[in-house]
Amino acid sequence: MAVSIKNEHEIELMRISCRNLEKVHDSLAAYVKPGISTKELDTIGEDMIRSMGCVPSFLNYEGFPASFCISINDEVVHGIPSADRIIQDGDLVKIDAGLIYKGYHSDAARTYIAGKADPQARQLVEVTRQCFFEGIRFARAGNHLNDICSAIDAYASRYHFGIVRDLCGHGIGTRLHEDPQIPNFKMKKRGIRLLPGMTLAIEPMINLGTGDVAWLEDQWTVVTLDGDLSAHYENTILITDAEPEILTLSHDVP
Repeated sequence: MAVSIKNEHEIELMRISCRNLEKVHDSLAAYVKPGISTKELDTIGEDMIRSMGCVPSFLNYEGFPASFCISINDEVVHGIPSADRIIQDGDLVKIDAGLIYKGYHSDAARTYIAGKADPQARQLVEVTRQCFFEGIRFARAGNHLNDICSAIDAYASRYHFGIVRDLCGHGIGTRLHEDPQIPNFKMKKRGIRLLPGMTLAIEPMINLGTGDVAWLEDQWTVVTLDGDLSAHYENTILITDAEPEILTLSHDVP
């Protein structure tokens, strides 16, 4: 396993890439309302990315046909935007996006509730988000990868939610997906030792029911096997000599 260590110049390019992606997410959030199609969200978001002089990471990545993954309710990740998919009141809307700035990728995901919030759905969204922050408490140089994974697992398990085991986070840099893979559950091995300069995309995917998932016929959309709700939260982070730096989130940090 070759985990890339970024130098100061590369880190600064990553910061700019991630800062731009944060702006896209923040702006796109205002459009997540009942009545809009997922295709409209994708078009608006892509226009934002290109207006910054950046390129969507996901468009045509391994054949993916859109710039954003937009997944609704029981769809866990990789939902393909469609003009026929209209967001309804109370829908759980997961928006996963990435962009490229001067050859460097950023990756982040958010889950929104369109319209009125169901209390159970809101708790799932909040717990999934907090799973990320529980994990990065251990994202420090000298710790091991499994320290992050175990913390995510422990927090989600406290609420008896299902942890998706078939998908994981990843390293990121000049490629969208780099080593290491970052599960959201406790591993048997300690995993790599974390070093300053590593950039990681940590992304809890948590289900209201079991963690079991399936792929739809489009070969992209991942859904919960029991048809229950799923939430997704992701940020790109930098391992430093001290606290981790959340590159795609500069505000609202607990």
